[in-house]
Amino acid sequence: MAYRAYAFDNGEMATDRAATGSGRRTGRAGLVERLPPVSFFGVSAVFHYLGPSLAVLLFAHVGVLGVAWLRIASAAVVFGCWRSPWRLWQRLDISQRRVLVGLGVVLAAMNSLFYLACDRLPLSTVGAIEFLGTVALATLGARTHRNALALALAVGGVFVLTDLRITGEPLGFVFAFGNCVLFMLYVILGHHIATTPIAPIQDAPRRDPMSGIDQLGASMLIAALAATPIGVAAAVPALTHPWWLAWGVGVGVCSSVIPYVTDQLAMARLPRATFALMLALLPAMATVIGLVVLGQVPGWRDLLGIALVVCGVALHHDGVPARDEQRRPG
Repeated sequence: MAYRAYAFDNGEMATDRAATGSGRRTGRAGLVERLPPVSFFGVSAVFHYLGPSLAVLLFAHVGVLGVAWLRIASAAVVFGCWRSPWRLWQRLDISQRRVLVGLGVVLAAMNSLFYLACDRLPLSTVGAIEFLGTVALATLGARTHRNALALALAVGGVFVLTDLRITGEPLGFVFAFGNCVLFMLYVILGHHIATTPIAPIQDAPRRDPMSGIDQLGASMLIAALAATPIGVAAAVPALTHPWWLAWGVGVGVCSSVIPYVTDQLAMARLPRATFALMLALLPAMATVIGLVVLGQVPGWRDLLGIALVVCGVALHHDGVPARDEQRRPG
């Protein structure tokens, strides 16, 4: 939309431009808020497994920690070009800065341990162990018999789907359980930034659903710095092969941009316990992607597991009004 041209002085023209820009931001915010939060989670669930599948294939050409660095660094570049997250740093208080630094370190360590585990163990096993942390978070919010039953169904479905067994390489399980703890911290810190607004800039709407994404972008820049000492050397082969480099960038977009952004949009409107329980859908989504993309036909155990997970998520009840409903004037 072009700026309206009036024969006013420069001050009035600047005000008109600011109002137009604010209207654009408000329009985008309104569109985001009109979409149901489960739609964002659905997108995140799909890319949660597309990204790792691309990364595992790249391990044959680039070192594991190199792939992790490419993922984090490319995501940091995307966030930097898209959101310019460094601009918000001066508007943060010391506690908010600590949260962003902590999240950045968690992202760097979590992605590195996740790939180290996937290099030694089946993806389904790593994913099942990763889910154990979210079970603990969901349990904290399951204070009713209905929610306890929902959680039991979801957990039962996950174990039926993954057939979790503590066998194989011990070091792989060390990495997997380390990733489990870090993934739980990611959910806690990610939910914190999604529900904690930052000081608004001039002419910006009071409530900005992109605030959490800006904070996520700042954390991703910190993650790139944290991961560089341990990963950049292993990523050197990709820097001399354009195809491998493009592959690594694709991993970053599919693994750390699309799912993390949609996570933020979902976390901003879902209680943490609800979001943690919905993560139980991820193993079911892996089965669906395996059928559609890889032609892996699920057996009766897979179908039973999917049914249990879906029933658990459907049965779960928040019992807490959404943040938007709480803030809506009477």
